[in-house]
Amino acid sequence: MVEKVAELEKKFRQLEAELSQPELYADMERAAALSRERRELEPLMDALERYRRAERSRQEAEALLGDAELGALAREEYASAGESMKSIEEEIKLLLLPKDPLDDKNVIMEIRIGVGGEESALFANGLYRMYSMYAQSRGWRLEIANLNETELGGIREIDFLISGEGAYSRLKFESGVHRVQRVPETEQQGRIHTSTVTVAVLPEADESEFHLDLNEVQIDTFRSSGAGGQKVNKTSSAIRVTHLPTGTVVECQDERSQYKNKARALSILASRLAAKEREKREAAVSAERRSQVGTGMRNERIRTYNFPQGRVTDHRIGLTLYKIDAVMNGELDELIDALLTADRAERLREG
Repeated sequence: MVEKVAELEKKFRQLEAELSQPELYADMERAAALSRERRELEPLMDALERYRRAERSRQEAEALLGDAELGALAREEYASAGESMKSIEEEIKLLLLPKDPLDDKNVIMEIRIGVGGEESALFANGLYRMYSMYAQSRGWRLEIANLNETELGGIREIDFLISGEGAYSRLKFESGVHRVQRVPETEQQGRIHTSTVTVAVLPEADESEFHLDLNEVQIDTFRSSGAGGQKVNKTSSAIRVTHLPTGTVVECQDERSQYKNKARALSILASRLAAKEREKREAAVSAERRSQVGTGMRNERIRTYNFPQGRVTDHRIGLTLYKIDAVMNGELDELIDALLTADRAERLREG
């Protein structure tokens, strides 16, 4: 670990030296890449500086342990500094874990109804609102690609792109079955119903990762429409793309521009196919993703939203928060941070 830290500290100093050179900024793309590298190393450098301060404090206290007047205070400082060093050392171990190469990707999120009919569709709308508010709080951009609504304001299915720094790193653990327990708006008798919605999170593929052969794609146009004949687009601007070898179908009908719909549909298709390729290469990842996304049945859940009790429970890490209104308003950081911490701890154990 010491050698790895020394190597990364040397790299950080080199990056600082390069970024201080005015001529670097003639190439803004390279300057941005070096700035990003430096930013990624900053938490490690901060932890290293705090470790060294604690180490100095411990050494200074050790020198005073035999002092008649200051010995008691020195022993207290010596123990405190030692505890700080241990804590920071664990933090450094976490920071040295290999980064997921997909973490900086934009994401494509797909929300589909599961069990529960109209109540499931209404909750799907609630989840979409939750993620859109979270994206706004992070300064990310959200674009709807495909939307299939119900007459009562629910969503049967929705595909949307979230663009922004660290989007995939923060949202990747949202894949799975989300269960809701509440009295439906459509229920007059006050009975609590259980419904499910499935969420899939895919990193957006780029051309360097996956090449989509357009000779293997069938592209059809159709007229987009909303629930109950509303929002009808009288021009055939909606796009359906079908990947012939796999039968994968993507529809995109949010934009009035056929060109934009086609570009977005092809991007989503490439991302889905790239995800399938990754699953083939990594059987363990494939099994994990299947277990997360599931089929929408009640017993295949990652999280429960219980409205009568005001709680949200993430079953993977056993975390329950009694702040369902805040969560549904997009305050997801506490949940997401806990999932990231659990993932890092698991990777530390495996490593």
